[in-house]
Amino acid sequence: MARARKTITPDPYAKPIAKPLPPSKSLPGKLKQFQAPTRADFDLVSPYGAAGDQPKAIEELTEGFKNGEQFQTLLGVTGSGKTFTMANVIKNVGKPTLILTHNKTLAAQLYQEFKSFFPNNAVEYFVSYYDYFQPEAYIPHTDTFIEKDASINDEIDKLRLRATANLLTRRDVIIVASVSCIYGLGSPSEYFDLMVRIRRGDVYDRDKILRDLVHIQYSRNDFSLDRGSFRVRGDVIEVHPSYDEDGLRIELFGDEVDRLCRFNIVTGEVIKEVEELTIAPAKHFVTKEENRAGMLQRIQMELTDRLAELDKEGKVLESARLSSRTRYDMEMLRETGMCNGIENYSRIIEDRAPGTRPFTLIDYFGDDWLLMIDESHVSIPQVGGMAEGDKSRKTTLVQYGFRLPCALDNRPMNFAEFEYMYPKQVLFVSATPGDYELKKTNGVVTEQINRPTGLLDPKIEMFPIQGQMDVLLYRIEEVVKNGDRVLVTTLTKKMAQDLTEFFIEAGIRAKYLHSDIKTLERHELIRGLRSGEFDVLVGINLLREGLDLPEVSMVAILDADKEGFLRNYRSLIQTMGRASRNVNGTVLLFADNMTESLQKAIDETNRRRTLQEEFNAEHHITPKSVTRKIEEDLRIIDPTGIDESDDVILSETEWNEESSDESLVTSNSELGTNFGIRPMEPLQPSNFRRQLHKARVATNEVGHNRAEQLVLERSESTKTRDERRKKAAVPGNRHPERSEGSSEALSKLADLERQMKEAAARLDFEEAARIRDIIRSMDG
Repeated sequence: MARARKTITPDPYAKPIAKPLPPSKSLPGKLKQFQAPTRADFDLVSPYGAAGDQPKAIEELTEGFKNGEQFQTLLGVTGSGKTFTMANVIKNVGKPTLILTHNKTLAAQLYQEFKSFFPNNAVEYFVSYYDYFQPEAYIPHTDTFIEKDASINDEIDKLRLRATANLLTRRDVIIVASVSCIYGLGSPSEYFDLMVRIRRGDVYDRDKILRDLVHIQYSRNDFSLDRGSFRVRGDVIEVHPSYDEDGLRIELFGDEVDRLCRFNIVTGEVIKEVEELTIAPAKHFVTKEENRAGMLQRIQMELTDRLAELDKEGKVLESARLSSRTRYDMEMLRETGMCNGIENYSRIIEDRAPGTRPFTLIDYFGDDWLLMIDESHVSIPQVGGMAEGDKSRKTTLVQYGFRLPCALDNRPMNFAEFEYMYPKQVLFVSATPGDYELKKTNGVVTEQINRPTGLLDPKIEMFPIQGQMDVLLYRIEEVVKNGDRVLVTTLTKKMAQDLTEFFIEAGIRAKYLHSDIKTLERHELIRGLRSGEFDVLVGINLLREGLDLPEVSMVAILDADKEGFLRNYRSLIQTMGRASRNVNGTVLLFADNMTESLQKAIDETNRRRTLQEEFNAEHHITPKSVTRKIEEDLRIIDPTGIDESDDVILSETEWNEESSDESLVTSNSELGTNFGIRPMEPLQPSNFRRQLHKARVATNEVGHNRAEQLVLERSESTKTRDERRKKAAVPGNRHPERSEGSSEALSKLADLERQMKEAAARLDFEEAARIRDIIRSMDG
């Protein structure tokens, strides 16, 4: 009996919408060279010189680039000073440099290290500015549309804007970036052309300056000078750039620019007078007003063509949906120049051909620059995996009428395009280079095995899985008694959380770290481990490449024999390396089987340990643990900009509003200040951050009552000086041990405070600030 044939109708939604272009044809356009390709003058500041294998590595890499080699690989073990070697190569090559790494935690650490090496140059931080991001998506089989939902970190947004502004205006720039650098930004040409440039002595119409500021997305606010806003007082215009801590003041005499200066946003104190000011746009996606009509016309043409396609296929619902959504966006663009999801129209805004990729941070570098890919064995595969997931999601949105086909061209670079953008000099950096890097360099690597400190790779001990918790608890207790810290790595988030709870119930101070922890909170966890707030950090895949934790003397790897991404040869070597910055470094491997990856990792660790022992014996080096100031490590922000000596008084309502937010980095309108980096300054921890952290820890560990108690204690400890001094002025309240000079000091303080208030009343803020500093030094 013959089987009935079944006719399968092709799914009309599955047909390809756009044909991918080769990298040479998908370029967004030819860009001009924004800066002349002159040698960048990098000023390397370091209290120590090259040692161990560093001098040889620096010389080899520098000579290689001078001799025209495009690709080189630095194989440097953990703790050998790869960052210092990279800094020296940057100085010797003298070009704008992009340092690409695979996660934000490591990017923040590298940013801080390079900031200390190059305090007189522009060292910037460029990562995704989302604390939380839910992309726009549609699930056809349940007919569920998910709106885009995101929480933008205002501080990181400022750092991104500052990075691009510096790239277009100077050569001595180093940018530490995550894979975010391959995602779309606005056109560098538009961004550069829209910068407002003002010179002292030139003639400008005041209203034209105001219109120019509004056009580049600055908003007028005459009451509060927030980031990305400006205010006008007669012939004085004050601007708070979206990428800077300082304000810019433009003083006009009629239509002539009489004075230009940078000033302190809070005090109004003039920091520096300048001859010229350049104000970059407040957002990356900005358009020239004269281009707006053409942009709307192109959107209308694509909409008309797409609606005709949908109507022809009988997709009435999709056609109506697309028409409604797109026309609303067009109206917003026509009236304001912005709309939600404007990045989906980036190809039309920039007048690019279909299939071309958007402009990215890499395009801002021009033609003459240096690329360093840190932890390349992880960073390279990550770059390659970004494009496909994005394409799948957006294709569904286009097919079902939620977006125009131009949304497909708002995408990250694919790997072929990334390779096509390689500059003439590329350095791969890793303790375990991957096959890709070795192929690019024909297997040739520059080794940096011997550490200047003489530290050896950690000792390795193996234990069976049966009874592993008893062994682990005993060994953790030993390490904690010596004042050291412990890292424990698991395979899943659930396991990490459960293990942390187990440790806490056993009386061990422990916390966990994984990808659900917000970006900037990760740095606080790392810093808390180093400072001794807790002793054990449990993680999965974030406790690997690059983390500089000299206090950690033991790393425990659970399920070490489970072959896979987290337990392959390279992952094991990297995880073991976290204990190699301590003279007592030890690795505990819990496994029942000796896998190929385990054996290879153990053999390589023993080889490196032998080489270091021979080096130490030859140079008479006694191994010593690395020491490093915690204040200078893993800090990319001063959350409030408040100095510890300031008297900060928050009402209970303000405190509760601040502490109820899970994010450690949000805008702080109550304090009237902005969170952020002060350019080219070492950052110190703020008193407010520590109080906030204590309250949150108390809420987590003890409950809300303990948090309220901390708030009350803080409120009591921050009474105003007047109240304290009035109390001290009563004879019965004076401490008997105080000297008779106290009354004279109090009298002098009262007089100084009176002078300070009088200076503030006549708007002489510089004099008021000077007197305030004298009062603080006397309170000492």
